[in-house]
Amino acid sequence: MKKELRSPVSQRPHTAEDVNGKSGIGSEVSIELNGEKIKVALGKSILDICRENKIHIPTLCYHEDLCIAGNCRLCLVEIEGMKNLQTACSFPVTSPVKIKTFSDKVRKARKHIIDLLLSEHYGECYSCVRNNNCELQTLAREHGIDSYEFGHVCEPRFEIDNSSAAVIREMDKCILCRRCVRTCIDLQEVGVLEAINRGYETKISTFLDMPLADVICINCGQCINRCPTGALHANDPSDEIWKAIEDPRKHVVLQTAPSPRASIGEEFGLSPGHSMTGQLNTAARRIGFDKVFDTNFSADLTIMEEGTELLNRLKKAIVDKDENVKLPQFTSCSPGWVKFIEHFYPEKLDYLSTAKSPQQMFGAVLKTFYAEESGIDPADIVTVALMPCAAKKFECNRPEMNSSGFKDVDYGLTTREMAKMIREAGLVLPELPKSGFDDPFGEATGSGLIFGSTGGVMEAALRTVYELVTGRPVPFDGLNIDVCRGMKGIKEASVKLENCKEEFSFLEGVDLKFIVAHGTANAKVVMDMLKRGELNGYHFVEIMACPGGCIGGGGQPIPTSESIRKLRAKAIYEEEGLLQVRKSHENPKIKYIYEKYFTDGPCGKLSHKLLHTGYIKRGKLIK
Repeated sequence: MKKELRSPVSQRPHTAEDVNGKSGIGSEVSIELNGEKIKVALGKSILDICRENKIHIPTLCYHEDLCIAGNCRLCLVEIEGMKNLQTACSFPVTSPVKIKTFSDKVRKARKHIIDLLLSEHYGECYSCVRNNNCELQTLAREHGIDSYEFGHVCEPRFEIDNSSAAVIREMDKCILCRRCVRTCIDLQEVGVLEAINRGYETKISTFLDMPLADVICINCGQCINRCPTGALHANDPSDEIWKAIEDPRKHVVLQTAPSPRASIGEEFGLSPGHSMTGQLNTAARRIGFDKVFDTNFSADLTIMEEGTELLNRLKKAIVDKDENVKLPQFTSCSPGWVKFIEHFYPEKLDYLSTAKSPQQMFGAVLKTFYAEESGIDPADIVTVALMPCAAKKFECNRPEMNSSGFKDVDYGLTTREMAKMIREAGLVLPELPKSGFDDPFGEATGSGLIFGSTGGVMEAALRTVYELVTGRPVPFDGLNIDVCRGMKGIKEASVKLENCKEEFSFLEGVDLKFIVAHGTANAKVVMDMLKRGELNGYHFVEIMACPGGCIGGGGQPIPTSESIRKLRAKAIYEEEGLLQVRKSHENPKIKYIYEKYFTDGPCGKLSHKLLHTGYIKRGKLIK
């Protein structure tokens, strides 16, 4: 690639070269930390030094994924010879210093800061969505705060903004750490939120203080994942789902995506990296869901449709010389990414695949094919999608997502919300026995499973497209296309098509070039390259809106960091390696649905009606 986005986290002054412009590779400096003499890397921040030495320093504005702000002041430390306390997160060590992290002066300052935050923090902890997982609450307990030293606001100042289908804002719980601002501007490069006004009137606001639903929010929910309090949280439909479960007339179906299964254990005290697929199936049935299906099935369905669409585009471009064909084809299964391109690059919408996401494909199939097969009135079927994503809530409420004649997916449920329902039912997830998925959508492949991590869609598509074209497995060891994997922001590679089948002879010798990107800041880099004509000759691009892909989605357990996302991805790949069928086109249930229902094949008339869509562009539905 000609340009790779530098993550905001890499902008911290960790090296001497960053600090003073001089090479300091391998340089060390002697310091005294709480009376102990140690050597540290020149230019490293005090906060990082303390963490390496197992010394806890409280923070609120700091987050591993974000650039340094230093505005909450909680990480104050005392440095001998300096009149004022210094922020550990933004202080690089460039010379010998003596540091105290818990002197009387430091402890009093931190406690006063927390007291001041609490004085303006309105709300009842017991009823807060972040109760027992609130960083402000935790700090108050750690610092022994048992009264309101500076008083406590008793009346709300702001109206709750629940206009969005995905994200709810309660600004009375905001502590002005600005993590959401840096997430939206720096990490995602969307720029919906900003701090306005001064002093007591300071608040985090949208453009012209408009409701979130009326601005360019892409509903990714990354702001939720980094908010330390309950000021931002997802729009939770669990009460409506409980009502549907308790209604004997309703047939309530749950589809579960791979990423929640790899992360939900964290909500029950497990360390990141434990897959809970079997236990989650059992929990869902005990809660009262009538059927539990595997979203990996519709991920396989997505590969069949999206892969066929790619081959059709290539044929039109190469054989038919159709200049209107748009290449490279971009994936369309991430609703946050789709909304990003709609807002910022609407003139490029024709590059998107017309295939729906696995969530929406499954909804359409459940209320048509499944309803017919089961003899159930589709009006009585309630479809619930367990997803790692806040944007899925918006996606299922899009007006065009009703190709079944009904709302295809009724509710989008995040990993956090599903964990809450499980706890509400009195269940402890890790202690439950394992069970499988229900028929007829209980069989899926490894390709569907790896959708949960960045690069998974591309890897799954290549496994199928290459074999359909050549009749041979993709030439990577054990089907593992490692060039698609990992947390690098933008990845590119190619695979050569040789000895193609007769019907695909037009692809003989073609170097199939592809790109994988995650996070919309990286998506912006790729889209700007497209605008400059630098993607000519590329064929396929996967983009996921969230860092790490779905395993880092806005509905996943809090906290998140790159190390946590890597462990979740590792759990997915380990589970995938145990499966016998690892290619979407070899899924027996996929073969069955095309033989029985979508009889004119992928991208046929019926599948295009149910499994594909147009795009909202300049207020009009483009077919």
